[in-house]
Amino acid sequence: QVQLAESGGGSVQAGGSLKLSCTSSGYTFSSRCVAWFRQAPGKEREGVGFMNRFTGITGVADSVKGRFTIAQDNARSTVYLQMNSLKLEDTAMYYCAADSGCSVRDPSVYKYWGQGTQVTVSS
Repeated sequence: QVQLAESGGGSVQAGGSLKLSCTSSGYTFSSRCVAWFRQAPGKEREGVGFMNRFTGITGVADSVKGRFTIAQDNARSTVYLQMNSLKLEDTAMYYCAADSGCSVRDPSVYKYWGQGTQVTVSS
């Protein structure tokens, strides 16, 4: 059983930065891909980016490209989401998820989920 825990959320002014962390209890092939999703009130869950922990390959959604980056620690137990130049529309609950396949198009394919961390961007 893989357990995920997000941290690092908070309130920040537009243009600021935050770094979210997703720490996993296990590291197996079935959880090799860690993805970040976000969900704002009244909106569908949106994929932000992913990290293949085996290969180090990452990808981010067009909506955050150039502002958000994804990285992992050497132990491959924590995946980070560095968010720069934050905008009001980045306000959402951010979740990390893990599974064997990497995709940010369909959150339903992910088996393991964290509880989420709130990011609020104000003007």
